[in-house]
Amino acid sequence: MGAELSFARADDGALAVRLAGAWELRGEHPGADGALRELAVRPTPRLRFEAGALERWDSSLVAVVTRILRRCEELGVAVDRSGLPEGVRRLLALAEAVPERGARGDEAPGSVFHRVGEAALRRVRDAGGPLAFLGEVTLALARLPLLRARFPVRDFFFYVQQAGAQALPIVTLIGFLVGLILAFMGAVQLLRFGATIYVADLVTLAMLREMGAVMTGVVMAGRTGAAFAAQLGTMKVTEEIDAFRTLGISPVEYLVVPRILALVAMMPLLTLYADFWGMVGGIAVSSTMLDITLTQYLNESFEAATLTDLGLGVVKGAVFGALVAFASCLQGMRAGDTASAVGDAATAAVVSGIVLIIATDGLFAVIANVLGI
Repeated sequence: MGAELSFARADDGALAVRLAGAWELRGEHPGADGALRELAVRPTPRLRFEAGALERWDSSLVAVVTRILRRCEELGVAVDRSGLPEGVRRLLALAEAVPERGARGDEAPGSVFHRVGEAALRRVRDAGGPLAFLGEVTLALARLPLLRARFPVRDFFFYVQQAGAQALPIVTLIGFLVGLILAFMGAVQLLRFGATIYVADLVTLAMLREMGAVMTGVVMAGRTGAAFAAQLGTMKVTEEIDAFRTLGISPVEYLVVPRILALVAMMPLLTLYADFWGMVGGIAVSSTMLDITLTQYLNESFEAATLTDLGLGVVKGAVFGALVAFASCLQGMRAGDTASAVGDAATAAVVSGIVLIIATDGLFAVIANVLGI
C-alpha cells in the first residue's frame, strides 16, 4: 500500500490529517502541498494527526509533517501531535531543539550601555573564581602547621628540584647579562663626569633592590609557572583532578600547596644567586672598560649597599614566588577540557604572573618610599 495523506473535518471543527500506508524515500508519497492548500482555503483553529493506518515510515514522513507544523505555527493553528507515532514525535522534538544555522541564541543588545553593563557583570562573575581559589589555598596553608594538609613530601622535594636546581643555568645567564648591561649603560654616562667608580653602586643597588628579584620572577613565570599550569591543565583534561575529588582528596592540598611552598622556598635563594651573578657582570665590565680593580669594586659595593637593601630583595623574591605559583596553579586548575586549553592555560599563567610581578614591584616601591627604606 502506497503512502496516503487525506483530510477530514471533525465535529469540533478541527482538521484531521490522516496518514496511511508506507512512507519511504524510495517510494512515491504525497507532499505537504495539499495540506498547506487546505489550511489556506479552509482555516481551522485546531489540527490533529491520525496515523492509525500507517504501516512504515522514514524521514520522508518527518519532512512532510515538519512543513505542516511550520505553516500551522505561522497561522496560529493549535496542533495535537498525540496521533503521530512516538518515534516521529521524538524526531520532531529533536529537530525543533536544534537552532537553525545563523540563528543566535540571545538577542543582540540594543544599546552601548547594555553591552557595557553585560561586560561589567561578566567581569564581576569572573572575579569570583580567583577569590574562591585564593580562599581554598589559604585554608589549605592554614591546615599545614596543624599537620592536617595531605600531600606527599616527596612531591615537595621534586618541585624544589624543578624550581630550584634545574633553574640555575637560566638564572645564571639572565643575572650575568643584566649586571653586564647595567654596568655598561652606567659606565657610558659616568665616564662623562669621571665618576666611573659609582658603577659599582649602580649595579649593586639595582640588583639587590630591584632587578635580581624582578628578573628572577619573570624567568620563573616563563619557565616554572608555565610548567605548573601545563601539568595541572593536563590533569584536568585527563580527569585526574576529578578523580581526586571522587576519592575525597582535596586537589588544592595535594597538587597546589606543594608547588606553592616549593616556589616560595626557592625564589629567595634564586634571587640571591641572581644578585651574585649580576655583580659578577658588573665586575667584568668595570675591570675591562673602566680599569677598576676587584678590590675597589667590592669596597664601593659594600659601602653602598646595606642589609636592608639585601633583605628587601629577598622579601620581594618570596612574594614574587608566591604570586607566580598562585597564578600558574589557578590557570591550570581553571583550564578547559581540550588539548588547546592546556596551551592557553600555560600562556595565561605566564602573562598573569609577569603582570602580578610588575604591579607588586610598583607597590613595593611606594611602600619602601613611605617607610624610608
